[in-house]
This record gives sequence, C-alpha cells and structure tokens, in this order.
Amino acid sequence: MLTVISGGQTGPDRAALEAATATGTPYGGWCPKGGWAEDLPQPPGVLVIYPKLRETPSTAPEQRTDWNVRDSAALVVLVGQGGLAVSMGTQRAVRHAESLGKPVAIVDVSKPDAIGQALAFLTPFVDEPACIAGPRESEAPGLQTAARRVLEPVLTEMASKR
Repeated sequence: MLTVISGGQTGPDRAALEAATATGTPYGGWCPKGGWAEDLPQPPGVLVIYPKLRETPSTAPEQRTDWNVRDSAALVVLVGQGGLAVSMGTQRAVRHAESLGKPVAIVDVSKPDAIGQALAFLTPFVDEPACIAGPRESEAPGLQTAARRVLEPVLTEMASKR
C-alpha cells in the first residue's frame, strides 16, 4: 500500500488528508506539533500531517520535515504557478531529499498533465512511502483545492494497483 508522508500543515498536506479521506486511504503522521497518530500502526499505511495527532512540543519544524523526508522513498512537491520560490520550507524538503539521494518530482498542479505526472512518478512506489510537500496556502492561495483535484484521482488509481 502506498504510504504518503507530509511535512507540515500546508495546502498540499490538507489536500492529501482530504483526498485520503475521500478515497478511503488511511492517513496519519507528523503533525505541526509533532507526534504519530495514536490509532495508526508504525509505519502507517498513508500518512498526512494534521493537528489531530498527539503533541510532542520538543520537535522543531525543520526536524519534522527532515524525518518525513527521511522516512520516505521519494518526495512529491505540489506547487502552483509560483513554484518552489514561494516556500522556504518546501525548498528545505527538496534539498534534504536530494542530499539523501531520494527521487524528487515537482508537480505544478495548475498544469493539465499534473495528474499524469504525479501518477507516473508515484507508480513505482505503490508499496513504499512517498512524501507529499508543498507551500502553505498563505504562500500559494488556492493550492489546497488544486492539489486535492490532483491527489484524489492519483490516490484512487494507486489504490487500484495494490
């Protein structure tokens, strides 16, 4: 089963949670306050950051980003027209993935081929964890909605490959 891990409470993180819920895909992971979902096995099936998870206040945001990238086989970055330039946190995730030798795909969700691009990149990881990252909604207005339009069909297709 594909495992999706995200690095913070961003538009793509929330979109991944919504898409996972809509497609019946399990989710959980490191939230903005840190900690694993108590009701999920470790490692969970599909992970998404969300504030409902238990708190571990000693974890810094940078450390959580590093853990999420470290625990993944690949990194998918969902961006809008502003690309990576709008988010220092997302740039950090990309640099960390590259330093670990992990494959990285940057998917512009405003492009017509975004679903195909994300699906083509994720298909080899159908049984492995993949990290989803992207700018905060405040950095890229409308990204959450656009990311969900991409993620929902991708997660649906990935589920059919199990």
